[in-house]
Amino acid sequence: MPVDLSDILVVGVSSRALFDLEEENSIFEKHGIKGYRKYQLENENEPLKIGSAFYLVKSLLQLNTQANKRIVEIVLMSRNSPETGVRMLNSITQHQLDITRVALSGGEPLAPYIDAYDVDLFLSKDDNDVQTVIDSRVCAAASIYAPPQSFNPKDNRVKIAFDADAVLFSDESEHRYKTEGIDAFLQHEKDNENNPLNKGPFAELLIKLSRIQEHLPTTIELSPLRLSIVTARSAPSHMRVIKTLRKWGVYVDEVYFMGGLSKDKVLEAFGAHIFFDDQEAHLESASKLVPSGKVPYNSTSPMKNIEKKI
Repeated sequence: MPVDLSDILVVGVSSRALFDLEEENSIFEKHGIKGYRKYQLENENEPLKIGSAFYLVKSLLQLNTQANKRIVEIVLMSRNSPETGVRMLNSITQHQLDITRVALSGGEPLAPYIDAYDVDLFLSKDDNDVQTVIDSRVCAAASIYAPPQSFNPKDNRVKIAFDADAVLFSDESEHRYKTEGIDAFLQHEKDNENNPLNKGPFAELLIKLSRIQEHLPTTIELSPLRLSIVTARSAPSHMRVIKTLRKWGVYVDEVYFMGGLSKDKVLEAFGAHIFFDDQEAHLESASKLVPSGKVPYNSTSPMKNIEKKI
């Protein structure tokens, strides 16, 4: 009988996003598959160090306990073979992560298996896999940055932060800003304040997260799943964001309109378990303080050409 995942958040996380496998990856690049296999077999009972997505995964899984039912499912996805993947499976147990679904593709790309697992969010360090998923529009996807050295969650609540344009919303407004300038952008947003922004690659994820909040045994204001938008927008472009969220029926706990200021200190104060943005200029500083992921533009987007020129 098919499993109904419509009210369950499914996160597909690559082994290199969940665990810090950079040393192991360098062994693979230097000594090939034989050297890598030998190293993994010799160390398969040694727990892997935590990676950028670890705290997010751990805190999301704790929501199942608070809800007294399964509202989050994590799928570990790896290009390892069943033989070399044993160390990862052991590490899941050693770190007490309630992960039951696993994909070990034996060197093949992971993107083709996203739909098979009904994934809502895919986190990986493989840019090609992430780009393929974004282009397919099957779910939200981000390339994970290296883990911040001193990140320590402030409390047990899950805290997820999003950029606005080209992440939650389409990149149309961002393209207008880049090509026509700030004045044209602000005037257009003011004139279209009551017209909802088009959905971006993370819109359906935000909508599902908002739905997941309803399954938790607290009022939405006290939810252990806390959602935030941290955007470079400022007045008068801010009202279109708020009114779009209302149209979507989405409750967001916090919004920060930065007006071009750096986002890193706000994200640190928020204590984000992860932050999603499309621009490296924001992510380079943010990723040093909180786990972060880059959301690539769709390959057909005109923003791709602008990005190449920067």
